[in-house]
Amino acid sequence: MSKTGTFVIVGAGLAGARAAQTLREEGFDGGVVMIGDEPERPYERPPLSKGLLTGGAEPDSVFVHDAGWYAEHDVDLRTAARAVAVDRVDGEVRLADGQHIRYDKLLLATGATPRDLAAPGVNLDGVLRLRTLADSRRIAAALVDGAHIVIVGAGWIGLEVAAAARQRGATVDVVETATLPLLRVLGDEIGRVFANLHRDHGVTFHFDAEVREIRGSGRVSSVLLADGTELPADAVMVAVGARPNTELATAAGLAVENGILVHSSLRTAEPDIYAAGDVANAYHPVLRRRLRVEHWANARHGGATAARAMLGQAVSNDELPYFYTDQYDLGMEYVGHAPPGKFDRVVVRGDVAKREFIAFWTHGGRVLAGMNVNTWDVVPSIRRLVAAAEPVDLDRLADPDVPLDELQPPSAPAPGSQVV
Repeated sequence: MSKTGTFVIVGAGLAGARAAQTLREEGFDGGVVMIGDEPERPYERPPLSKGLLTGGAEPDSVFVHDAGWYAEHDVDLRTAARAVAVDRVDGEVRLADGQHIRYDKLLLATGATPRDLAAPGVNLDGVLRLRTLADSRRIAAALVDGAHIVIVGAGWIGLEVAAAARQRGATVDVVETATLPLLRVLGDEIGRVFANLHRDHGVTFHFDAEVREIRGSGRVSSVLLADGTELPADAVMVAVGARPNTELATAAGLAVENGILVHSSLRTAEPDIYAAGDVANAYHPVLRRRLRVEHWANARHGGATAARAMLGQAVSNDELPYFYTDQYDLGMEYVGHAPPGKFDRVVVRGDVAKREFIAFWTHGGRVLAGMNVNTWDVVPSIRRLVAAAEPVDLDRLADPDVPLDELQPPSAPAPGSQVV
């Protein structure tokens, strides 16, 4: 294992911070340089659309490490610094201020950027996106009692912000091009669960709708839909997905296709360059396909895996995708991956009306993913069902009296038996 040299991490988010931590835990005593374009030290993103908006999380709870951790572990953290080029020949990263930083190993953990609307008015004051801690603070300031908030996009971020806004007393309209929230990901039945949840809390949905224009004089005042409906708006939240930040990789000549292409070890085709987190499109050895995941657990585990691979260890990023959400009184965890159009049946055990159930997305009898809603301590069992990749009896899968562990082969692998 290499213990000397300089390892450079471009991207000071969770993946980058976990990589730096793992390098030190594994005994690497060479130089570690972390470059981040935000002024803050590395932080975790889930609270940005959850606890920080509702007031349930303390502001300092989002940071990955205490302020003094980086100096104490000899990590050269450079905040408010932007990498503009990677020189693969000379092994250097060039910064916007003209500095050149030499690397022996390089990790690209550059994350993703929110997509925008192709509509007039998107640059008006009061049109918000959520990616950074500063973004979350701006959104929190807008979610005041009596405010009219229009959210464009009924994905996870949009729904979480909607829940926070209603809990803070704002009036909320959600505009969505599909006929239900999360339709492509969850399907009709489970999509309706989330639609009804938000309707029960006073959210107004506008489905099968598009934004024609965001109106205002300097600051947003309304949103005009394609059907002529005009929604009053004190603020507009745009939540229509994200794109991976691959500019550095593309300019450096690395292979890019919906993210930076990497092996299961998170190494690119360039032996000394790795990628992790939202920007990495990695081969997943359990799912046997390439996958780019924009979730907290992927960044957490991927950063650690990349660090060990940079040290020459034989590792594989085989954790199954995992994420969670909290909206009003609904808590949910999701494990696995069910691509839109790739599941042929959704099997539900439990009580959907009470929002206490587990849903399984299946194809040919195999469990692709599972979601437990207000039902706890089942993630390890769901993970084993997904990892087994073998057909199960779907009638028994739907029966809450049949223990989940009875449905899987005794030899089923259990990668990531718990999320840490």
